Amino acid sequence: MSLLNREVFWPPADELTEVAERIRARLGEWPAAETRWRVCLTVPESPSASDLIVLTEHDDSIESGNAAVLEAHGGRVTLRRGDEHFALEGEWSDDWLAALAAFLDCNFEPHDALTLALAWRAGDENKADAWPVDFATFPRVADLPAAPEGGFPACPDRLGLYPVLPSAEWVERVLDLGVRTTQLRRKSADAADLQREIARSVEAGRRHDAQLFINDHWREAIAAGAYGVHLGQEDVQTADLGAIAKAGLRLGLSTHGYYEMLRALHFRPSYLALGAVFPTTTKVMPTKPQGLARLARYVQLLSGRVPLVAIGGIDAKVMPDVLATGVGSAAVVRAVTEAPDTALAVSSLQNMYTSQR
Repeated sequence: MSLLNREVFWPPADELTEVAERIRARLGEWPAAETRWRVCLTVPESPSASDLIVLTEHDDSIESGNAAVLEAHGGRVTLRRGDEHFALEGEWSDDWLAALAAFLDCNFEPHDALTLALAWRAGDENKADAWPVDFATFPRVADLPAAPEGGFPACPDRLGLYPVLPSAEWVERVLDLGVRTTQLRRKSADAADLQREIARSVEAGRRHDAQLFINDHWREAIAAGAYGVHLGQEDVQTADLGAIAKAGLRLGLSTHGYYEMLRALHFRPSYLALGAVFPTTTKVMPTKPQGLARLARYVQLLSGRVPLVAIGGIDAKVMPDVLATGVGSAAVVRAVTEAPDTALAVSSLQNMYTSQR
């Protein structure tokens, strides 16, 4: 866990390293960092992919090679890493670079480590729990389009068991078993098939007074009068959020870490999905699994601010540990669709929620 005796800053900065070491010592046990990042206060002669070059003013002439570049000035920090661009605004402490090194050592990706570092405040290492959990200290994601006026309708704070299902037949079967929140994730390029499946699922949701979300296909969801839609981070760029809000549909957004959570909250969604908690085979994930420790910290930061749904690799074996984080809902796929006895699986999972109250 020690940062000492390794190259954390370039040029070597003993005082910064000592502060980073003190901060890291108060952050608890985390998996070893997969990348030994180096925070460069000047441009090294041969930048590497594990370098983060810090600039205090914009300079297009910098030859950064494969290194990431951090521009920090005027209340704004911008991280450029390959084709990716992350911009954050707010206030930060004088210790933010030391905090950045500490959070990188906790195996957070640079954009999430940066988000946490900007939320860090001098003296936090003296608290019983040093982890940033005061939402007011977190930065804002910059350069985002305006959120839809009026936002999206609310949904229950605790959505409970949340099966994500491949067909309307599955939706009907699960709702008949007493589940009240579900999602249709129909993997089809056939427009007629999508319309039929979505319309049938929406009708089942109405019969059971259930919260039925449609994955991705927001136009068809609006046309069918669905309860809500669920979108990924990439869909926010292309979907007409204003049309979804105007139609009165709830919106759930996927997130995969601190930066994406702040980005999603800007649009005032009805809920946030936090994942993937564990490895999953049901879809290709853009990020590594978050794990229970991160999930617990996300819940600690966001609980009461927006309904939360844990998602990714969750089954009956790990469900009690997931619910112990305080999250109000957990999405499941194979735990229902591949269960030998669907009714028994649903009943068992539902009972886990009851025992957590």
